[in-house]
Amino acid sequence: MKIVYIVLAILLVLFAISQLWAQSQVKGIEVYPYRVDKAYDGIEVRRYERANFIYVTMDAKTYAESSSEGFRMLAGYIFGGNAREQKFAMTSPVVMEMDSNVTMKFLVPAQYTLDELPTPTNAQVRFTTESERTVAAITFGGSANDEKIQQYKNELFQRLTEEGISHSGQWSFLGYDPPFKLFGRRNEVVVDVQL
Repeated sequence: MKIVYIVLAILLVLFAISQLWAQSQVKGIEVYPYRVDKAYDGIEVRRYERANFIYVTMDAKTYAESSSEGFRMLAGYIFGGNAREQKFAMTSPVVMEMDSNVTMKFLVPAQYTLDELPTPTNAQVRFTTESERTVAAITFGGSANDEKIQQYKNELFQRLTEEGISHSGQWSFLGYDPPFKLFGRRNEVVVDVQL
């Protein structure tokens, strides 16, 4: 019985170390820059700066169908799947535009222009520049899934209606943390708004 307690204690220590390591991995990652223009109870209106992204569009319609496939393709590019075999730092958040198709995007590190990026070896990986934009955002923790994302999208839309804020209906899911981070996760649903 004493051995079982020792093994459990060791496993607990290893788990705690792994979560501290996961937390350290998100520190220092470049994040899509924004400023908060207005905060309501539970939602923020933000102004995002102009930014460059790499992206893939998939026929999938849900988070579950597309998250692994999209991440694999984009991670392939930033980890050397390009004409120069150049590697890029991971950025945050991973953006998933949830429309009739799902488009997943990674922020291009600010030090690069689109002209400086090497050609992808995967033809599905493309580049785009997004103009400055205003969005409303709602944040939630834990692991993301389609049901939770839909719940917070509905809550965000309801809150905007209550506040009299018009929105485009074009919404995105933003995931900030690696999948191996179990605690203190940050997820968001955002939608473009007109003030």
